[in-house]
Amino acid sequence: MTEPLASASRILAIETSCDETSAAVVDNGTTILSNVIASQIDLHAQYGGVFPEVASRQHVEVIYPVVEQAMREAFIGFDDVDCIAVTRGPGLVGSLLVGMNMAKGLAVARNKPLLGINHIEGHISSVWLTEEASDIEFPVVTLVVSGGHTELYLVLDHGRYQHLGGTLDDAAGEAFDKVGRLLGLPFPGGPAIDAAAEGGNPLAFKFPRAMMQRKHGYNFSFSGLKTAVMRQSKQYSRPEHLPVRDLAASFQAAVVEMLVTKTARAAEDYGATAVHLTGGVSANRALRAAMVEAVDLPVRVPPPLLCTDNAAMIASAAHWHFINGRRDTLAMDVFPSLQLV
Repeated sequence: MTEPLASASRILAIETSCDETSAAVVDNGTTILSNVIASQIDLHAQYGGVFPEVASRQHVEVIYPVVEQAMREAFIGFDDVDCIAVTRGPGLVGSLLVGMNMAKGLAVARNKPLLGINHIEGHISSVWLTEEASDIEFPVVTLVVSGGHTELYLVLDHGRYQHLGGTLDDAAGEAFDKVGRLLGLPFPGGPAIDAAAEGGNPLAFKFPRAMMQRKHGYNFSFSGLKTAVMRQSKQYSRPEHLPVRDLAASFQAAVVEMLVTKTARAAEDYGATAVHLTGGVSANRALRAAMVEAVDLPVRVPPPLLCTDNAAMIASAAHWHFINGRRDTLAMDVFPSLQLV
């Protein structure tokens, strides 16, 4: 459904796709008035990963105060909001439903338009919330790399994407979590391995780099790498004998090489003006440094708060749809396996 074009927007967005409950108010897709995030990391650490039922119940408990805080920090009332945006998918179905029902309730109660936004498009749009947004020219190659996603896109314009490739098994962030668990590191595995790898020898173990030949295009595979780390770790009879730093550094080096090689190749093949790194794993220091070294283009990465799941990125993505007249109906449902293109 479409309406007459708008020239500006103030959007209240809600994000509950996994284990962060977030609400944000953003002006014109670029200016953050508030961005409240309630993390559940401590709840899920005991499981070594996100427990879906626990996540959805926690969303129910905190969604109202999170939205109220976002409005309070933005110093606005609902009359000042143009649209309600919410993550429709992909994500955990129970978690998505909490955010969707909250957004629908607000849209009905406040008589506001409703937009369902793709979570991955939110990550892509997170770069437009940075100070470098005004310098962005299309096309851009964007790597979305997180606990649930490892996808490579050519961004032709706002709302225009070409999917170049993605993981065929584990996401990079998922592999970090699983290897972190193997090495006895805390959850989430990404930051823990990043820290453990510091001072380790990335050449200590020759772990596989899958699908690196051009014939495999821009797809990724991390399951073989994860298995190789597991087999290597089993060669040590006692956990305290594990060379954790060297294993972490060697594993991280393999992941980074795979991500950087494919992304740099895509940027060259498609004449990109820049490379954008988004998603939780983009906070990895080795990945950032290697990407800057590999491409002779601007490499843009949002600040850490905007790398993780957050509602500001959903509001940014929603802005471009809103000003182009898109409106969704209250019959819209969540879509846990929603594809961007």
